[in-house]
Amino acid sequence: MVQTSFTLNNGQKIPAVGLGTWQSAPGEVEHAVEYAIKEAGYRHIDGAFCYANEGEVGQGVKASGVPRSEIFLTSKLWCTYHSKVEEGLRETLNELGTDYLDLFLIHWPVAMNPNGNDKRFPTKPDGSRDVDLSRKIEDTWKDMEKLVEKGLVKSIGISNFNIANTQRILDVATIKPVVNQFELHPWSNELKLKEFCEKNGILLQAYSPLGSTDSPILKDPEIIKLAEKYNTSVGTLLISFQVNRGVIVLPKSVTPARIASNIKLIDIAPEDVRLLESNEEKGKHWKCVSPNWGVPIF
Repeated sequence: MVQTSFTLNNGQKIPAVGLGTWQSAPGEVEHAVEYAIKEAGYRHIDGAFCYANEGEVGQGVKASGVPRSEIFLTSKLWCTYHSKVEEGLRETLNELGTDYLDLFLIHWPVAMNPNGNDKRFPTKPDGSRDVDLSRKIEDTWKDMEKLVEKGLVKSIGISNFNIANTQRILDVATIKPVVNQFELHPWSNELKLKEFCEKNGILLQAYSPLGSTDSPILKDPEIIKLAEKYNTSVGTLLISFQVNRGVIVLPKSVTPARIASNIKLIDIAPEDVRLLESNEEKGKHWKCVSPNWGVPIF
């Protein structure tokens, strides 16, 4: 039977499937979160300051009527807050209407100017991103650890960190990252990163597990054929695939029927998990999220 939760390296339990809230339009997020928790049985909500919808996420959590203590709530430190980590967290807590997070991640391994021309996406005169090269991710991590010590967050982790950047954190960590959130799907399996993180007790979380709107993955004949074999949808196959290979998965939707179906997992045979992991060996590689930071990330 496919597992419904994982245990983090600090002993905390995390539901295997969480509702993603990225790119959810204003006016839709609150109802999506409420429905996910109240009607579909979700107990894991993944958000971020950068998504600019945490107020609605918090309202949806409250409207669900489910006690806060029963919900695993995640947010992420945005790039303009690397040098003011606690301030960034407190803005998120205020928006969400809670006094702690279950998990707080460094959203990207790059800092941006905290005093730039925009709160989220400051730019230089030439239009490029206003990156702060003086801020080291190691220093940001040490400030993240202080949040755990203060009881403001239960767990801390990273997002979009490749092997080299993850190692930089491990080299200085007193508190190890519990997860690394990354774009993961059959056309971007990150097998080397997965092996490295597992060796170091870090779980991977999959965002964009279906790709994106009009994703080529959804039209892949081999994947469609495999979904037919299991008498299920391509979406259910791809979400279940991640959990079957030991990865937490964060599908996003604001549609009630899809929200409900996304949490229904199936068992996938090991040989079919391997088949889905082998796409890149066949030359199928694609990422839907690859912003130009002006500095190496992936």
